[in-house]
Amino acid sequence: MSANYPQAVQQLYTILDWIRFTASELERNQVYYGHGTDNAWDEAILLVTGSLHLSQGLTEFQLQCRLVEDERMLIAQRVEQRIVQRIPVAYLINQANFCGLPFYVDERVLVPRSPIAEIISSRVSPWMDGKEPARILDLCCGSGCIGIAALKEFPDAQLDLADLSQDALDVADINIQNYGLYEQVAAIHSDLFANLQGPYDIILSNPPYVDLEDLSDMPDEYHHEPAMGLGSGNDGLDITRQILANALDYLAEDGVLVVEVGNSWIHLEAAFPDVPFNWIEFKNGGDGVFVFTREQLQRHVHHFRV
Repeated sequence: MSANYPQAVQQLYTILDWIRFTASELERNQVYYGHGTDNAWDEAILLVTGSLHLSQGLTEFQLQCRLVEDERMLIAQRVEQRIVQRIPVAYLINQANFCGLPFYVDERVLVPRSPIAEIISSRVSPWMDGKEPARILDLCCGSGCIGIAALKEFPDAQLDLADLSQDALDVADINIQNYGLYEQVAAIHSDLFANLQGPYDIILSNPPYVDLEDLSDMPDEYHHEPAMGLGSGNDGLDITRQILANALDYLAEDGVLVVEVGNSWIHLEAAFPDVPFNWIEFKNGGDGVFVFTREQLQRHVHHFRV
């Protein structure tokens, strides 16, 4: 493969040309899809439109628009980076969508992809039962996408974004600024609950949860993400155990805890066989997310505080 595809830069002119070319190259080089798309065509649309600062839903007329040479060279460069270095598209264009909202991302944070989005879009129903939360916590927040998306559904709530990684909080600050939320959102450097003051009506958490076996088997694309955002001990549950042991002290009387553990749900059930975890069935795909009300958590907390 010649550097930056000089033949393509010289002979391809329209947006549609570049989407088709990009999709063909991605398919031919067997990249892994798992950061917002699941096929070459959608990945190509994301890369090309993101590079041109355009929406993905282009009209037929827009698809036929011609690109200047600098734009063609930029897309060619990013196609090569995607294939040779296996960099996720979100890092190439510094943007990922979550709950229909765009968020700034780079390699300091995970690429947003949590099924918790579906719970947020349902306004945490039926557990919130139509109540309006006063305070929300996004624990292990990364880019802050989960918490900020929750404010779309609960616009009057105050939000705390907490993470142990200062790099992640710096990215979250960019998203706070982009959405003009400084008066409503606090980004807090905290080792889980250490620097937080409850109570919270909703705690949302997508903590590191990948076990050692899955971590070693992950495609190259995932190794561009921060390791501390992925792995959590042999069974992937080191951090989740701490959340379960301590969340009760930070939940409001009618509070709700939502936690994602992905494939490690098998280990969680094995570790706590006497706890009836409430696993969510998602319409849009995804699994490994449980929900506890404060009352449910209190009923079983003795299993977690060993």
